[in-house]
Amino acid sequence: MPFAAVMDQGLTDAERYPLGQAMTDRLVSIAADYCDAEGGCHGPDHSARVHRTALYLGRLMGARLDILSAAALLHDIGRRHETESRGAICHAGKGAELARKILTELGFAAEAIERIVHCIAAHRYRDASRPQSLEAQILYDADKLDSVGAIGIGRAFLFAGELGARLHNENSDISNTESYSVEDTAYREFKVKLCKVKDRMLTPEGRRLAEERHAFMEVFFERLEREIG
Repeated sequence: MPFAAVMDQGLTDAERYPLGQAMTDRLVSIAADYCDAEGGCHGPDHSARVHRTALYLGRLMGARLDILSAAALLHDIGRRHETESRGAICHAGKGAELARKILTELGFAAEAIERIVHCIAAHRYRDASRPQSLEAQILYDADKLDSVGAIGIGRAFLFAGELGARLHNENSDISNTESYSVEDTAYREFKVKLCKVKDRMLTPEGRRLAEERHAFMEVFFERLEREIG
């Protein structure tokens, strides 16, 4: 699908392409080289949705849209390393390392590179990698919003399918199940991780949207439990 097809309608070219259309298309192409093989829940369509959401939040909050645009498009380029290591390598840290080289080769200013790299490194928000800048907070929220609601449910089932996990953890104690196993189902992802997303958002609009999407997930997984039971 062409990148423009998933962008908001009714916006000016400057709002659609804060880096200019040519550079945006270049970054989309570069990111696709890293993310195409991931497919499923971490393919280029995920980055396109995060980009769209990040720019929406950025416009509301007066953020640097050029920084957000580059960071959103490149934020998951380290994902393959995390997948192949079964979680031993953090894709955010690896992605930041890869992005620094890419952005340098493309001629981005040193100050912009540092801001973009921080956004990518902090978008997973683990340990000391708390998002410090407004743009990093927005990217974090945009990425998390793509993990909840109807989209989040769909991505959770896609990921479970990629792992070869079963449909549901019937007769299993979720607390005793492991990631990257047959028990790593969409339901487990919701109970272990996705149910907590709404409480970890960093921006006002991010929190509002996450609360709304969380409510839908509650209804869906309650229904799943009833049907299976």
